[in-house]
Amino acid sequence: MQNDFDIAAPLYDETFTNTSIGKAQRMQVYQQLNTSSIQDKSLQILELNCGTGEDANYFNSLNHNVTATDISNEMIAVALEKFKDKDINFHQLDINKLSDFNPKEKFDLIFSNFGGFNCLSKTEIENFFTTVRSIISKQGKIVLVIMPKHTLWEKIYFTLKGNLKKANRRNSNEAINANVDGVAVKTWYFNPKDILKISPGFSVKKIKPIGLFVPPSYLQSSFLGKKGMVSFLNILDTLFGFSSLAKYADHYYIELQKNNDI
Repeated sequence: MQNDFDIAAPLYDETFTNTSIGKAQRMQVYQQLNTSSIQDKSLQILELNCGTGEDANYFNSLNHNVTATDISNEMIAVALEKFKDKDINFHQLDINKLSDFNPKEKFDLIFSNFGGFNCLSKTEIENFFTTVRSIISKQGKIVLVIMPKHTLWEKIYFTLKGNLKKANRRNSNEAINANVDGVAVKTWYFNPKDILKISPGFSVKKIKPIGLFVPPSYLQSSFLGKKGMVSFLNILDTLFGFSSLAKYADHYYIELQKNNDI
């Protein structure tokens, strides 16, 4: 069965991964991961919504054991071709069917980058946190990179274009239809406090903005996507990486750790 993201797979690297904005935001995520002791020892890592495999390859380069999954068979096909010489276990998996997943070992880190969890409703995310307890190791971590409700770039950009409906589209608790290469994808937006309310059994370790000044990828073709401008905006992101500003960024990084009593 075709998935909403199958059509985006062939051009995903061109439109995001390999762009100056995509690279800058991904490096911001890696900077946060690298301050969380992921380089201290070899970890069992489960990646959800792996897309075309860039993050799986990064983890593999650090000698971690990586199982990388995506609901889109086409995304997995691209990842397999890109990294066919790497020891990465790629396969198709629907997050909502995670209860059917029986790994040989429990995972030390479960990771999902760039809004994969925005394709899940509040109830589906609650179910995820319930299900995942059985496959995560003692004191294992979950790192999610999520799109919040109050992204300043989006409000400014669409307000200047005179489209107030789009400028405020993320504020709703209901799903909206986001355009992914011409396909309408149901999308929900969550601020950090929303995730904390639906993740019982886990404690927050870190919350950081990703792309507070570096803009959303749909601005890549503007002057804001120029390499020099992105480098400057990236410096500002480093200077103003306060947790309190996470809900205003394009994405935010939230790191949760399993409680000892679970």
